[in-house]
Amino acid sequence: MRAHKLTFAALAVAAGVSLTACQNGDAATGQSDSSSASTASSGSNASSSGGSSDTGSSDQSGAKASTGTSSGGSSSGGTGTAAGTGSDANAKVGKCRTDELEITAKDNTIDGDPDATVVVELTNGGGRDCTISGYAGVDLKTNAGPLSAKRTGQATTSTILKNGKSIAFPINYPFNKSGGSGVRITGLVVTPPNETKSVTLNWPGAATLPVTDGSGASVTVGPVGSAGQGG
Repeated sequence: MRAHKLTFAALAVAAGVSLTACQNGDAATGQSDSSSASTASSGSNASSSGGSSDTGSSDQSGAKASTGTSSGGSSSGGTGTAAGTGSDANAKVGKCRTDELEITAKDNTIDGDPDATVVVELTNGGGRDCTISGYAGVDLKTNAGPLSAKRTGQATTSTILKNGKSIAFPINYPFNKSGGSGVRITGLVVTPPNETKSVTLNWPGAATLPVTDGSGASVTVGPVGSAGQGG
């Protein structure tokens, strides 16, 4: 009977040790699992944080790259614009301005012609080439008031007037054969084609025009580039 009690006591002690070992093992396992979970969670957070950081870095890098590209494009566009402007400037010559032109007039009447002629010469002194075309405005100053010349109606052409070069147009008017004093011419006002600023010149032609009732010959002007008797 004593032997049985000792056996039961030994078994009880063994069972207790086994139970304690299991509990310790379970606790260790729980701690391990908890640690693993914590580590996994930390790793996940780190991964999430790292992903966010990488994404932010990528976005910022991408934004910078985009800005750089935009800047490069803008710079390139600016260069292209400058090149285009230069190209346009070379391809398109500006019109001749009154202030760039030296304007003179001289008598060009030839004996035997039915009308008298004054030639007006336009010389480009602007330091650049310019374009000129069409009819100049011409007004004669007379003792009876201003008299505007009429256009001949000839076709016009556009001319690139090189710096230092000249172009001319004719003014035709009737001889005063009336025997009277006629209409006295006191000056010539010229407005270059497509301009509004005029210059006043001395009149180099005949001193007078015949007095007419409007049915006689009128004063006419030809287009620039058509200088010569009768245009």
